Amino acid sequence: MRRKPKAVLLDRDGTIVIDVPYNGDPGKVLAMPGAHDVLQGLRAEGIPVGVLTNQSGIARGLLTHEQVDAVNQRVEELLGPFDVWEMCPHGPEDGCACRKPAPGMILKACEKLGLHPSEVAFIGDIGSDVEAARAAGATGVLVPTDVTRQEEIDAAPLVAPDLAAAIGLLGSPA
Repeated sequence: MRRKPKAVLLDRDGTIVIDVPYNGDPGKVLAMPGAHDVLQGLRAEGIPVGVLTNQSGIARGLLTHEQVDAVNQRVEELLGPFDVWEMCPHGPEDGCACRKPAPGMILKACEKLGLHPSEVAFIGDIGSDVEAARAAGATGVLVPTDVTRQEEIDAAPLVAPDLAAAIGLLGSPA
């Protein structure tokens, strides 16, 4: 039987908030259905939660750091405080170590939380989220949306229809 992770890391857009491509407007931030309750449940169990997000709109000149920070603040207002935030401002061609599917953001979040990647789960809505978890040595769970490709679903070791089910797949409390 799986043991619940010591921390749960989550993708932002399409996982905990409705995906609005290159969103720099906090007024457009809407929580995914059920996300608030799931996050509150994890917090009530004493499980740290964090957000890891690729924001290539910064590299592309479509967003500023300040706009992303404002959107992230709105996410916290809607969904409660997060123990760790990691954001990659690079574009796909930049070759950085942080942009998912690279494991950099997961590794950095684990370092900040004082945990080994094998002790955490990362939940996201696309294949690069699951690939980042695998590369870091964390447990990855895919929660598909309309933009998730079938081959990403087929390749994911754990797939859940929603965030609550994803947490359920992770097992009983440690």
